[in-house]
Amino acid sequence: MVNFLHDRATLYLFGGVLAILVVATIAGQLIKLRVRNAVVDNLNARIRAWWIMSAVFAFSLATGGIGSVILFAILSFFALREFITLTPTRPADHSALFWVFFIITPLQYYLVAVKWYGFFAVLIPVYAFLFIPSRIAIAGDPNAFLERSAKIQWGLMVCVYCVSHAPALLMLEIPKYEGKNARLLFFLVVIVQLSDVLQYVWGKLLGRHKIAPVISPSKTWEGFVGGVLTATAIGGALWWATPFNLWQATLMAFIIAMMGFAGGLTMSAIKRDRGVKDWGAAIEGHGGVLDRIDSICFAAPIFFHLTRYFFTP
Repeated sequence: MVNFLHDRATLYLFGGVLAILVVATIAGQLIKLRVRNAVVDNLNARIRAWWIMSAVFAFSLATGGIGSVILFAILSFFALREFITLTPTRPADHSALFWVFFIITPLQYYLVAVKWYGFFAVLIPVYAFLFIPSRIAIAGDPNAFLERSAKIQWGLMVCVYCVSHAPALLMLEIPKYEGKNARLLFFLVVIVQLSDVLQYVWGKLLGRHKIAPVISPSKTWEGFVGGVLTATAIGGALWWATPFNLWQATLMAFIIAMMGFAGGLTMSAIKRDRGVKDWGAAIEGHGGVLDRIDSICFAAPIFFHLTRYFFTP
């Protein structure tokens, strides 16, 4: 598997991200000189976190693929930990949770690493789906059995199965695109994250009408439309780095942005149900790991399967 250091187009893409971060850092510091409040401090904290996250992502791709698999496996592990922490279980679930964290999750990413698509696609939605409630039943505690089983299975699906489709993009064999799959992963991550940021920016500039004020007070229709359309336009402009033509890249970017929005809103609904603002505090200015990848949870599997269905033999 070729790493992005041997692909000039991917280097250009990361160069663009570097330029954006430099401009954002300078702008953040200039704003801080004129205005000192919690909002500005949070903005600069987010920018510092983006430097670190971008560096980690770049390093993972530089390994030639295995680093990306390991990175997303670690993200899945901690995201699932946050999910389980906020959806309490009972002592009888501990054995099943051991299997979930230390057997099923590593196995899922091993299958990605060895490109075993047939098993990768069914391990969690079929085998784990049947195994987890059986293991919980053996423990002999029937209290809230269905609720407990559903929490663990849903957390495993969204935090591990769905997220694992991001590095799985590296396993796709697309004609005339050999050795360039890192660009696909870059395309997914950049579009889904830009859509989040741009929805926030447009919402602050023009936002008037709340989408779901109880679930996510900051999300507005104006921010949603502006962010999705801007991210879609950027995705179309990046068509040259993908196996898609202009209209295909634009449509893919639109789908990624829409699914990212759905993921963010759905995960916010769970947080509100649990009475918390963030999943954790692992990332400065961003909350927990799951706060940062909630959009990827929904966008990655859709993007993966659309690409696999329409662009591989």
